[in-house]
Amino acid sequence: MDYIKAFVIGGAICVIGQFLMDHTKMLPGRVMVMFVVSGVLLGAIGVYEPFAKWAGSGATVPLCGFGYRLWDGVKTAVAQKGVLGLFTGGFKASAVGISGALIFGWISALIWNPKMKK
Repeated sequence: MDYIKAFVIGGAICVIGQFLMDHTKMLPGRVMVMFVVSGVLLGAIGVYEPFAKWAGSGATVPLCGFGYRLWDGVKTAVAQKGVLGLFTGGFKASAVGISGALIFGWISALIWNPKMKK
């Protein structure tokens, strides 16, 4: 049942993003930034954590989950280190995801020949 819930919730988040790209003039980069910022804002007001616990990977894998992870890392680091946590917390909390994206993007660029869109 957890797999079905994660698939439906993650799919619904992706449908929202696709709808925004198809029916508005928003470019994909702006939609991505909007999802990250919405994860940060929803985390800041305390809504995203219970949602992520309920939805599981369906809420933590999309970009809004990345934004929530950034917020959670900053909040924890500020509580431990003070103002310095503003600069270190987000990187420390999301280092694995950022590293994975960079490494797998680099490997993909080695395997396939990336080209600019015309």
